[in-house]
Formats: sequence, structure tokens, C-alpha cells
Amino acid sequence: MDLLRINTAGSVDDGKSTLIGRFLNDSHALTIEQEELIARKTKEKGLEDLDFSVITDGLIAEREQGITIDVAHIYFSTADRKFIIADSPGHVEYTRNMVTGASNSEVSIILIDARKGLLEQTHRHYFISSLLRLNTVVFCINKMDLVDFSEDVFLNIATEINKMTAQFTHKPDIYVLPISSLKGDNVVTQSNNTPWYTGDTLSGILHTIKPHVADTDDFRFDVQQVLHVQNKEFTDYRSYAGRIISGQVNVGDTITVLPSGLSSEVIEIRKFTDTPASAQAGESIQIRLKNDIDTSRGMMLIKHINEALLSKDIKATVVWMDEKQATPSGKYLLQAGTRTAVCKLQSIDAVIPPENPEAIHEASMLKLNDIAKVQLKTAAPVFLDSFKNNRLNGSFILVDTQTNNTVAVGFAE
Repeated sequence: MDLLRINTAGSVDDGKSTLIGRFLNDSHALTIEQEELIARKTKEKGLEDLDFSVITDGLIAEREQGITIDVAHIYFSTADRKFIIADSPGHVEYTRNMVTGASNSEVSIILIDARKGLLEQTHRHYFISSLLRLNTVVFCINKMDLVDFSEDVFLNIATEINKMTAQFTHKPDIYVLPISSLKGDNVVTQSNNTPWYTGDTLSGILHTIKPHVADTDDFRFDVQQVLHVQNKEFTDYRSYAGRIISGQVNVGDTITVLPSGLSSEVIEIRKFTDTPASAQAGESIQIRLKNDIDTSRGMMLIKHINEALLSKDIKATVVWMDEKQATPSGKYLLQAGTRTAVCKLQSIDAVIPPENPEAIHEASMLKLNDIAKVQLKTAAPVFLDSFKNNRLNGSFILVDTQTNNTVAVGFAE
């Protein structure tokens, strides 16, 4: 059973939390405790319809204000698929939380209030989905029950969505569907209120999407630890433990160690007591090489030499996530997997307004939630791919060396 990671986003009160609760309820994925919580909260609030939002609005502050602040992760499964849904906040000031929620996702569900149409946050959320190169974006035009399930309202918003998405070079699979998360229309079951809509339900769409397979990307292996064992079972045993970021490796493959550039043959792949002939992206393994090569934590194993991996000059798009502003010449710790290096913010080339990506402008500093094109200089190579070519090895974070705060997330170009 495969796993699909989903991020939900939208403006305030667009119904994200209610949609997730409805999806779980109609998929028979709620626990008895959750069903009792929904019934109790609905009664306390005196509502006619069940209040599904309490499933994800877990923080006390969120329940009091009726909004989502933190990113809530919901784990559940149906008969055919496992899901992890990240419910991201809708307020502009929590854009960094939305980036966090979407960073590990493959699908973005963007909700739009049928009464309001596209808002600034809609543009911002789609921009972030495009920036993160998500493979699928589902636009749910919600609260159709409040506009009498009008086909004209739906088509007008769908036209605006097409105009917005046409501005971007990244072209994900896009779905647009009319729903009512409160009433359940087109969430799991087809609605009789929208006979003019012939597409699939949200559940049907999510069950047909194929998750990205990282095995086809170039082989990247983060060395986390060097194991040197000497006992009766293992004599002069030396292996490199870590996780395969992308691609796959087979016994007999020739592997190159970065940054030295030295190569050797893989003679064993080990997973605890098993010794498989091959391993794929996402697996944590040990690799033994025919020759002993000076290798330590923070180095990388690859198959094919790529000089760009050794560059210390990094052009990237960053999302600034700290209240302390960034200025050129600022020094930070760049981290990608086990790899770390001190880096300098060489320049801020342009700030991109997500609601209007074409209106880029210069800036002398970066403030909270800014998205910008920057140039970084690292003290040592960190072996990054272009995010466009390899999502799993093209991203990084910046850490303030004084406060240890994560101040930015970046995507290499």
C-alpha cells in the first residue's frame, strides 16, 4: 500500500480543517474518541451540522480563535492507500508554516471560498506549491452550498485559476472541483447538487494520483556514520551508514566519494542482518566498499561525477522564516541532510511577491515571510543538486549561528 503526502492550504475560514474532518468521517477513518469529540463540540456550540474542524485544530489558541496556527499532521488510511495530510494555516503571517507543511508533500489542496473567489493567499499558496515543484495541485471551490451550487460561479472561478496558473513555467497536474466540506458534496461521494460537474470526487482524485518515485533520480547517499567493527563475526568490518536520498544502488556498482572524488566498488549492502543485492531511495542502509577510502559524516556517495555538486557558490530561492531581518554579508550555517557549512549571504538579487510573481523588486534586506532570489557563498561544498532536477537533494535550511534558530529554507537553482 503506497503513501501519499498531502498539504492543505487556503485563506482564513475557507474550510480546510472541516474538509479534512469530513474526508476522514466519510472515509470511515475516525476513531471512536474523535467521533465523540465532534459530537460533544457540535452540541456545545449549538451547531446544526457536525463540527469536523476540531479534529485538526488541536491547539487551544486555535480552538478559541477558530483558526489554524500550527501545521497539524493527520495520519490515516483507507482500503487502498495511506495518507499523511498537513493542515497548514491560512493567515499571511503564517506563510512560513505553510512552506513547512508543503515541503514534504506531493499534492497540494488549495481551498477557495466560492463567495470570495481568488484572494491574495490563493496566489501565495499556489506560488509556494510551484516553488516546491509539487506534482499535483487540487483546487477545491468550497462552500458551494452558500451560492446555491451555481455552475456560473464555479466556471468563473475556474477561469481565474487558469489565468493564474498559466503564468508559471512549472506545470503540475491541476484539478478543479466544486465541493461543500460542511455538507459533504463531492468530497467522498458524488453530489446530486452538481449534475453539471462530471469530474471525480476529491477522494477519487487522491486515490488515483501516483506518488513520485525517487528511484529514477541520480544516486545520492548521505553518510551519517562510519562503522568499524572488530569481533568474531566481523573481522576488519568497515561500512558507511546512512540514508539513500535518491536513486538506487546495487552490489557491483562503482561509487564515488565526495569531496575527494575517489571511487571504489560496492561489495556489500546491509540492512541489519539482511544483505540485499540492491537498495532504493528512502532506505537506511550500510554500504561496504572494496577499498578503504577516507570517508566521514557529512560526505556523500554518488555514481556519476557532477562538478556542480562541488561548487561553493549557490544561487537559490529562499523563504525567510525569522523575525530578525537578513542583510547581505550575514553569516549563517547552511545544512542539507548531514552536510553543514558556514555560508555568507552574498547578495539579495530580488524579492518575489507571491501574489504577483512578475512584480519582482530589489531589496536591501529580507523580512519575515519574504521570498527572494539570493546568492550564497559556502566555506565548503555541500553537494546540492538543482531543486528542479532533484527535490530531495536540492533543498536546505539556514541556521543563525548565534540563536540556533532556523531562519530560512532554500531551494538551489
